[in-house]
Amino acid sequence: MALTGLFLCLFLVGHLLGNLQMIFKTGEEGKRIFNEYAYFMTHNPAVMLLSYLTYFSIIFHAVDGIALLIQNRRARPVRYAYSKPAANSSWTSRYMALLGTLVLVFIATHMSNFWWKMKYTTEVPLHSYYSQTAQDTLYLTHKGEQITTAQLRLIGETEGTQLVMKADKMNQSIEKEFDAYVKSNQLSKEQLVELENAKKKQIRKEDEVLGEGYKDLHTVVMQFFSKENKSESGLPYGLIGALFYVLSMCVLSFHLWHGFSSAFQSLGLNHPKYTPLIGVIGRGFAIVVPLLFAIIPVIVYFKS
Repeated sequence: MALTGLFLCLFLVGHLLGNLQMIFKTGEEGKRIFNEYAYFMTHNPAVMLLSYLTYFSIIFHAVDGIALLIQNRRARPVRYAYSKPAANSSWTSRYMALLGTLVLVFIATHMSNFWWKMKYTTEVPLHSYYSQTAQDTLYLTHKGEQITTAQLRLIGETEGTQLVMKADKMNQSIEKEFDAYVKSNQLSKEQLVELENAKKKQIRKEDEVLGEGYKDLHTVVMQFFSKENKSESGLPYGLIGALFYVLSMCVLSFHLWHGFSSAFQSLGLNHPKYTPLIGVIGRGFAIVVPLLFAIIPVIVYFKS
């Protein structure tokens, strides 16, 4: 419990630093930086390995917590006739199981809204932006290619995160250009043969990947917590989502209030000099980290 709990605290710090980019950087720059961060988090082998370790830690921490709760209850099936637990324990320590369960509900909801969509659905659009120079909307690719939406409509399509030039569409475009040139010019038989040979060299036999784009998770998050996110009946989904997020961070704060310092005690790292310091750091961590997480949807909502 202690080891997985402390590892998840490290995960919270890393996740927070990534999410804070949404409010520290604005406009196209902020959108690009956050989507590049999301791409890195889902494609870097080392980060992916840490992700699996995080999933395991969450599941183990939850299951072991339930097992310990059952074990404690079985240790004394008959309750005390008189009990005043507040005399020697904080209420956060007594309700860790309940607080942890509520945090787990939030994690499941949070992952279904963002993580699941990002990894397993086509609901997240590819990152695109309008270019004044090109006078068109361009797709952002991780190698810096500039592929216009007009170009892609003409000769290609998107397949997952890939921008693909379709052989059949490209060949149709070549045929049209060839026919138009022949009709608008008086060509000799030799010129027609030469043009036909040139056309055959351009004909594509298979599809070609033009580039790989970034999934636009930034826009998905912004829209989810925006004032415009409402049901057809006017139910403010954006506001409800932001409030749910803030309340969940309050629950996380209470869970960390006891859990952080308790983890060091469980590992036997008690010391007359350093234990009080760990307690202060733990309480600071329990306040600052959830608070910064909670600020993000609030700022997004009021700025939308």
